[in-house]
Amino acid sequence: MSKAGLNLKYLRKLRGWTQEEFAAKLNIKRSLVGAYEEERADPRLDVLEIVADIFKLSLDELLLKDLSEAPSGNSYLQKRRQQKMMSADRNLIHFVPVRAAAGYLTGYADSEFIDELNTFTLPMLTGGNYRAFEIIGDSMMPTPSGSIIVGEKLDSMDDVKNNFAYIVVSKNEGIVYKRLVKNNRAKNKITLVSDNPSFQPYQVNAEDIIELWHAQAVISKVTQQLMWDVNSLANIVNNLQDQVSTLKKKMN
Repeated sequence: MSKAGLNLKYLRKLRGWTQEEFAAKLNIKRSLVGAYEEERADPRLDVLEIVADIFKLSLDELLLKDLSEAPSGNSYLQKRRQQKMMSADRNLIHFVPVRAAAGYLTGYADSEFIDELNTFTLPMLTGGNYRAFEIIGDSMMPTPSGSIIVGEKLDSMDDVKNNFAYIVVSKNEGIVYKRLVKNNRAKNKITLVSDNPSFQPYQVNAEDIIELWHAQAVISKVTQQLMWDVNSLANIVNNLQDQVSTLKKKMN
């Protein structure tokens, strides 16, 4: 019996793609992806050839092997895992693009999902557990939308430093880039503050936070970097100081 439908679903989830995104890559309708994954229809040969090319698999592997079990040392997925393990001492940084953000919320603890993320290295970051996230939006201006934030993993909420920037992965807010302020009165609340004073601070429950990554580096295109005059910067600093003072009064 063909394993193609189950394998398509498994491979799609590894990359964190929605059915709509996968359908676009395969040049077919989303409903067809659903039919293939639910085994209500057999994938066409031309579709299988595209999938085989994307994941560097043979048609035999797609059709006959259960890739979720990674049974063969010759399979594409197993080779990728072996390559990542061999490169572990190079301090590889896994990159979570915006398109994989939804998948990351469910796959952050899945080693196979993480293994399928692209990786890179930075010479100034060594000896830690780092991950990179693409951010979209203007809430942390002057850091431009589309920037990549490289963060170091925090193991405990106790390690959070007030007014430092973090990538926050939470159940309700998803992946956001903010400055954090602890609440002295309510230990179960964390306040998230934007660098852009146009965005108001808000609170999240500490128990809803899945991961915290302390921001260590920002990567952005030169053409995206904004120029700020002295008056604009002074206004931003004053607004941030006012927000911090207000928060301190509320917490104390």
